[in-house]
Amino acid sequence: MRWRSLAGVLVLASVLGACAHQPPPSGGAPLPGLLLGFVHGYISLFSLIASLFFPVRIYEFPNAGFFYDLGFIVGVFAFYGSGRTTYVYTSSRWR
Repeated sequence: MRWRSLAGVLVLASVLGACAHQPPPSGGAPLPGLLLGFVHGYISLFSLIASLFFPVRIYEFPNAGFFYDLGFIVGVFAFYGSGRTTYVYTSSRWR
């Protein structure tokens, strides 16, 4: 029964998330692309901390779509590392 309720909540969240949309761009400035996505991904931790005290967004919108998302993910991986194997390798090397 627990799996069914979890699956139901997941389906409901997916349906509600599919209804969300971004407003159309209203300024004459170009939309942020790959490079700004990388920068925003790299500074995401600092943006998260700043968003607790100031009206700062972690993720830019409207954005250029796929290339901004790609840059954001690459920036996050560049800052936080790619996972546990990086930590295990560096910590066991000095022993």
